[in-house]
Amino acid sequence: MKKVFNIISVLVIAVLIGCSSDDADMNSEARMQQIIAQAASGTWKITSYIDSGKDETSDYDGYVFTFKNDGSLVATKGTVTINGTWSVTRDSDSSDDDDNDIDFNISFTAPEIFQELTDDWDINSNTSSKIDLIDVSGGSGETDSLVFEKK
Repeated sequence: MKKVFNIISVLVIAVLIGCSSDDADMNSEARMQQIIAQAASGTWKITSYIDSGKDETSDYDGYVFTFKNDGSLVATKGTVTINGTWSVTRDSDSSDDDDNDIDFNISFTAPEIFQELTDDWDINSNTSSKIDLIDVSGGSGETDSLVFEKK
């Protein structure tokens, strides 16, 4: 009887551990989908960009950013159009199942000031009207921050 109880206990624990992992995956996936939907709904402007302690927000004055559902990212200012890409993914450097370990990936190949935005940003916070991103440089440990607000 004790052997049967031990086997059942092990099975129950295994099921609970499996469910916990699935729940974390589902929470992470749901949060990712929410962030994608928020970003793709409307146009955005950069209200703050701090690069290693230096405020470079003014480099992006007048640009309007559109995060499209197909993964393209378009920055426009008058007749100037800058094309890039974006995505929301699980943090590949994370070893835990925390649903906050999600990257907001931005990539531009040109011009240079837009290449500075290219990174796998950590999401500090997000709402339907604000996306607050942060990145800690691996080598120097300096922190960059980038904030988009809905236009």
